[in-house]
Amino acid sequence: MNYKETLEWLFAQLPMYQREGKAAYKANLDNTLKLDEHFGSPHKQFKTIHVGGTNGKGSVSHMLASILQEAGYKTGLYTSPHLKDFRERIKINGEMITEQYVINFVEENKSLFAGIKPSFFEMTVAMAFQYFADQQVDIAVIEVGLGGRLDSTNIITPLASVITNISFDHMALLGDTLEKIAHEKAGIIKPGIPAIIGTKDPASDFVFIEKAKECETTLEFASENWQVTRDNKNTYRLENKNGITFAPVQADLKGLYQRKNIPAVLETVLSLRNNGLHISDQNIYNGIANTIRNTGLLGRWQELSQTPYTVCDTGHNIDGLTEIVAQLKTCTYEQLHFVIGMVNDKDVDSVLRILPKDAIYYFCKASIPRAMDEKTLAEKARVNHLHGKTFPTVAAAYQAAREAASNRDMIYIGGSTFVVAEVI
Repeated sequence: MNYKETLEWLFAQLPMYQREGKAAYKANLDNTLKLDEHFGSPHKQFKTIHVGGTNGKGSVSHMLASILQEAGYKTGLYTSPHLKDFRERIKINGEMITEQYVINFVEENKSLFAGIKPSFFEMTVAMAFQYFADQQVDIAVIEVGLGGRLDSTNIITPLASVITNISFDHMALLGDTLEKIAHEKAGIIKPGIPAIIGTKDPASDFVFIEKAKECETTLEFASENWQVTRDNKNTYRLENKNGITFAPVQADLKGLYQRKNIPAVLETVLSLRNNGLHISDQNIYNGIANTIRNTGLLGRWQELSQTPYTVCDTGHNIDGLTEIVAQLKTCTYEQLHFVIGMVNDKDVDSVLRILPKDAIYYFCKASIPRAMDEKTLAEKARVNHLHGKTFPTVAAAYQAAREAASNRDMIYIGGSTFVVAEVI
């Protein structure tokens, strides 16, 4: 098989949560442990950092990987989902896994997969761990796919367990309260392994505090430990409650919400230093300033054009889009054109209630089974006083927005990771 045929086989044969939803979710680690045993526990051959949470875990993972690269470590990075190419999920020092490795891994293990019947994600995790071991990385940043406690990545024993925040997302799988969701996320906290929580929240703090006590480990709330101020040049001034200060940190990730992610990154770096990793202040500055260049991160307040000003972002739940709406209010434009598509298993109504009423909407449907029909989305939007036209594809909606917008207008594309993926 060539690379294209290999991916087609993967997507056709194996359940994939990002596309199919709940049917692909495995509520246990049985398959992961079988695969891990078969491959000889490759994750034990390199150090790891585990990053979970509802929003921000991708940004935090990429910033940490960028800092570690700047510090001279051969750094693996496992994230999901991908936007353009499957290989985005598995990188070393910003370089994607080779097409040939993906082909060989699938061909050599087809009979194994036929017997175990792993999910798409379980197979991908196994591929990532084996690749990192084969390439002899020093350390790998591992992003949780979904939840934490039963996520396929949760077989590692990391140097630090990082949970960015807790918000309502994937409630059909993780629970319908913040406490239930927090219990799932807290599952990555392990005995004796430092735990870092990005954002303190009274609705879920006690879950992490209890879990840390149970595991007899330290727990730090980054939002409590760091004071963050941001100027108009995307520069952050950071001061630790213990008197640790950093010179202004310039970030190439332009979302205002990064002000919540950067403290989690810094708190993790301090923990890694205590664990013997050599990371200088300059490594931190350079890592945060060059995250996109070092890691290839896409879809975080990504500017696609200046005339008209066009931005896409993968924020897709109520907390993520609340941050997006706040940033849209800081932008200057005559008319906002909003290209939006969502998936069926999100709290669509809550999101629609907070979106700007004065925007022109272009309702569309991403080309995945989970995508909400554009006409259904438009009907729900009208109830919330949002108006526009429907389009059967993301490309058609984006094209219509580009044709309608003047150079003084703004186009925003989002609502779903998959909408962003089709645009970029």
